[in-house]
Formats: sequence, C-alpha cells, structure tokens
Amino acid sequence: MLVELGRRWRLATTPGDIGEREMKKLQVLGTGCPKCRKLADLVDLAAKELNLDYELEKVTEIDKITDFGVMSTPALVVDGEVKASGGLPSMNEIKDMIA
Repeated sequence: MLVELGRRWRLATTPGDIGEREMKKLQVLGTGCPKCRKLADLVDLAAKELNLDYELEKVTEIDKITDFGVMSTPALVVDGEVKASGGLPSMNEIKDMIA
C-alpha cells in the first residue's frame, strides 16, 4: 500500500520489515508531461515487483530539477544519484537502476 506524504509516497511495510531493509529514495524529475507520469508509474511498479522499501517523490519544480544537473526530463534519481534522464527506460532497465 502506498502512503502519501505531501508529494512523497512510500510503500507501507509490515511491522516485521521495519528496520530490516534499507529504504530507497526514488525521485522522478519532470514537469508532469505524459512521459514523466509514465516513468513515475513504471518506477512504482518496478519497486513493488522487487518488493523494495521505498519512498517515491515526484519533483516538478524546474529549479529543483536543474539542481540535479538534469537538463532533459523525465529523469530518475536513486538515493541522490541521477540514473537516467531524457527518455523512458524499459522496465528491466528501471529494475536494474533501483535494485
């Protein structure tokens, strides 16, 4: 189940999982175009399929996007590191990036 935290989302885990695995911070950078929304959906699905503990944030403000050095969206950031920008990676590529 996803829990909304403002613009942030996190996968709610069972009490036994808390503290046992590292929480991944996943960010999708983009202004809200169809490809940006699709990337967010794919990242969410990939994280669920990998059974990750994660927080998914959609960053839409241009100044925050450029702070990452990203000039072309959509972009995927994993734990503060830009993994992809300027296109829509495949599901397998996304899984490799977030695992």
